[in-house]
Amino acid sequence: MSERISLMKQRLAVLHPLRLEIVDESHRHAGHAGAKAGGGHYLLQITSPDFTGKSKMTRHRMIYSALAEMMERDIHALTIDAKTPSEIE
Repeated sequence: MSERISLMKQRLAVLHPLRLEIVDESHRHAGHAGAKAGGGHYLLQITSPDFTGKSKMTRHRMIYSALAEMMERDIHALTIDAKTPSEIE
């Protein structure tokens, strides 16, 4: 696992995830402007009770807040699938 993904998981721990999967999709974006600047492209799948009663937009804001510094330099694009435990049952 890359150091970036490990750091992302550490930062996202504040959301108490029951499921947390991060896939580096940067190879699919070779030559893209963000890739040239060093930022990666990631797919994030996260399930957290902290999302209960929260809109999709609020969930994304919570994630962006947890990853704030990384969004400035390490992450160029982030595809998010954020669910509550009841949404996966």
